[in-house]
Amino acid sequence: MTETWLVTGGAGYIGAHVVRSLQAAGAEAVVIDDLSTGDLRRVEVPFVQADIADCELVADTLRRHRITGVVHLAADKQVEESMREPLTYYRRNVVNLMQLLTAMAQCEVDKLVFSSSAAVYGMVDSAQVREDHPTRPINPYGETKLVGEWLIRDQARATGLRYAALRYFNVAGTAAPELGDLGRTNLVPMVFDALARGEQPVIFGGQHPTPDGTCVRDFIHVQDLADAHVAAIAALDEPGAGHVFNVGCGRGYSVREVIEMVAEVSGRGITPRVGAARPGDPAMVVADTTHINATLGWRARHDLREMVNSAWRAQPRQLSAVRT
Repeated sequence: MTETWLVTGGAGYIGAHVVRSLQAAGAEAVVIDDLSTGDLRRVEVPFVQADIADCELVADTLRRHRITGVVHLAADKQVEESMREPLTYYRRNVVNLMQLLTAMAQCEVDKLVFSSSAAVYGMVDSAQVREDHPTRPINPYGETKLVGEWLIRDQARATGLRYAALRYFNVAGTAAPELGDLGRTNLVPMVFDALARGEQPVIFGGQHPTPDGTCVRDFIHVQDLADAHVAAIAALDEPGAGHVFNVGCGRGYSVREVIEMVAEVSGRGITPRVGAARPGDPAMVVADTTHINATLGWRARHDLREMVNSAWRAQPRQLSAVRT
C-alpha cells in the first residue's frame, strides 16, 4: 500500500521540493498551508488551505486522506523578526506544533519528520557542530525550534511516535525555476533582490571573529534537503525510532564568499555595503554530517556554485539577462 504524507507548509519553497521528492520516491502527498508565505501555483497534489492551529480541521484531514505520516515544515523562521516578536514565534512554532501533535495522536498517525534548524546551537566554538553539541540558541526562533524538538521527544516517549528532527543549515538553490525561493529573507535571494532594485547588497556585520569578518554558514541545496526528508522517512519503520540529524554540506562559506559567487555566476559587478550586525546572528555555524551520512546513507550532492547558478536561472528574465 502506498504511503500518504501530509506536508504542512507544502506550498512553500522547501515544502514544494519535499512534495516532489516524496512523489519521486513513490509516495503520495497532501499539502496543508495557510498561504501566508506559500504559493498555490506550486501545489499539484490534494490541497487544504488552513492554519495548523485548527486541530479539528487537521485531524479531519488526517482521517480523510488516510495519512501515514507528517512532514512538518510550517513555521515562522526570520531570526531578526523573532527578536522583535517572540510571542508570535512561540505561538506559530510551538503552540501550533502542539495542536498538530494532538491531532496526530487523536488519529493514531505515528510518524513525523520535523523541520528543525541549526539555530538551536547558538554560538559555536568548534569548526563543525555535531548533533550532541550543547544547544544554546541565542534568538527566539532557535529557541522555538529546540522546544519543538523537546515536545516531539516527550510525545514520542508517551505515545510511541516515531520521528526524525532535521536541523537545517542555510538553504539555497532550486530544482526547477517554478520552485524558486520567492522570499527575500535568505542570503542568495536577498542579493538578487538588491540587484533587481539597482542597489548593492548589505552585509550584516563585518567584524565577526571569522577569516574575513563576515558570518560563516553551511549552505545546502534545497533538492539535497528535500531528499534528506525522504531518507529520514525510511528510518522511521522501526518502533521507537527517534533521530536528530544535521542537514548541511559540512563546508562553511562566508557571506562575502557567497556574494562573490553570485557576482561570478551572474556576471555582474557587486560591491556590497557593510552594515551593522543583526541581533541574534551567530558568527559561524557549520555542520558535521557524519551522523546522517552513516545512518541514512545521505550526503549533499550539490556545491555552492550549483546552488547559486540554479537560483540565478530561476530569476525573472529581465534580471538574469542583464550583464554589467
